[in-house]
Amino acid sequence: MLYFIVNKTSSTGKSSQIWEKVLYYLNNNSIEYKSFYTGYVGHARIISNYLSKLNKERIHLVVVGGDGTINEVINGVTDFSKVVISVIPAGSGNDFANGLGISSDIEENMYNILHNEIETHDLGIVKYGDSNSRLFCISSGVGLDALVCKKVNNSRIKKILNAVKLGKLSYIILTIISLLSLDTVKSKIKIDNKEEREYRRLIFSAAMNMCSEGGGVPMTPNSKSNDGKMTICSAHNLSKYITFFVLPILVLAKHEKLKCFDIFDCKNLKIITKKPVALHADGEYLGDFNKIQIMCKKSLLRIIK
Repeated sequence: MLYFIVNKTSSTGKSSQIWEKVLYYLNNNSIEYKSFYTGYVGHARIISNYLSKLNKERIHLVVVGGDGTINEVINGVTDFSKVVISVIPAGSGNDFANGLGISSDIEENMYNILHNEIETHDLGIVKYGDSNSRLFCISSGVGLDALVCKKVNNSRIKKILNAVKLGKLSYIILTIISLLSLDTVKSKIKIDNKEEREYRRLIFSAAMNMCSEGGGVPMTPNSKSNDGKMTICSAHNLSKYITFFVLPILVLAKHEKLKCFDIFDCKNLKIITKKPVALHADGEYLGDFNKIQIMCKKSLLRIIK
């Protein structure tokens, strides 16, 4: 039995068209399934929570949607030992699916979901505020990328570009706009509860589980989602105006040797900033905070792709 969690509004309705193709495949091949449709922000988490509590040895959830829907689903799971996740990418960015090499071809993807073996991959968890926490599968971070996420989620630009199948451009456009209002911040990080580093002017710090975020921006091209570690990418000690000229280098994945980028692996990261800054998990804005902790949860996610 396959349990589908479907966000029909993902990528401004493109997901609905993809779901129609999935339905055709399911019915044509007499595959047993049940489908659940999301109706509002946070609904996928509620559905996932309900399904993961079913009295079954194995529960196979198939997410039809984008990275935000996937994030809601993993945060609803109560027992990862019996839940298996699969994804049919239907968002504007699809960084999770692209990072794992999941096919966008419906027939190929469905065949793989039905016949391939289970793989295990890492998840991250970010803790913030008094007692809040959130799992993530792609990335979590503070600063510029989180500020962009905050703006993207409520942006008319994204809706317009999604309509003409150029949704990924919205992240780049809003990054440029966000730089105009960005304030760099003095910060300190602690790595694996040992080494400490300080940045006079932090632009962003992203804990990456995949190579790319924001619709394909290659923050950490060598990241692996099954090595028990996160790769941290921090941009620092640049004025926001000089950052305009550095962004193309980042987009082209040529930034790793620049002194203004600090890239390293760790299992545990603590970030303390002088004033609250924007925080995100998998592109979902979580609020502004000045103390966060990010940890890797090794091999927590079981997936068929």
